[in-house]
Amino acid sequence: MSSEELEKMHDIYRGLYAELKAMPQRVSRCHGEERKRLVREFDEKLGEAEEMLQGMDKELLVAPPSFRNAMASKLRLYRRDLGKLQRDVKSSDPSVGISGRPGDGTYNLYASQNEQSTQAQSQRALLLEGTESLHRATQSIERSQRIAVETEHIGTDIIEELGEQREQLDRTRDRLVHTGENLSRSRRILRSMSRRIVTNKLLLSVIILMELAILGAVVYLKFFRK
Repeated sequence: MSSEELEKMHDIYRGLYAELKAMPQRVSRCHGEERKRLVREFDEKLGEAEEMLQGMDKELLVAPPSFRNAMASKLRLYRRDLGKLQRDVKSSDPSVGISGRPGDGTYNLYASQNEQSTQAQSQRALLLEGTESLHRATQSIERSQRIAVETEHIGTDIIEELGEQREQLDRTRDRLVHTGENLSRSRRILRSMSRRIVTNKLLLSVIILMELAILGAVVYLKFFRK
């Protein structure tokens, strides 16, 4: 139970209902003044039971939502059972119905008021359930909105990060383009240097050959020609 007071009222109601449940048969077996006394006693206990149910309704307003829904459904069943007992007593009392004998108007008025009270309490319980469902739906919507905002922030961060990565890729591509151009210039320079080296080697070979020829001519003129 949600509180000691609610548990106490629930125990009192169960005791009253146990007494009320046995009264339709007692009323059907009695006649005259005894029947009227039992009907009055039934009405009194029925009113007390209704008061207990109303008190439990008030206690449910501060109960936890999970307990409130289950107990509200149970209270609707209790009111339905009280209505059935009331109809059983009414059908077993010959002074109630279309006979028009004394006591019929008073009893019907009380029964009508009691049924209206039962319907009002049932509607109130349904309203409590609807309010709780609306509260849960509102909380669900708020959670969904928070998730949507968080998702939007995450998406914005991802877009910004992708933008930074794109800029980095663009800079890397530009560096690769510059590196390719530098490599092309380096290859051209190397080819030019290779041609110059080959040319220098040829020139050096020609010079060496010319020097050898001159040296041979000098040796020939000096030593072999007389």
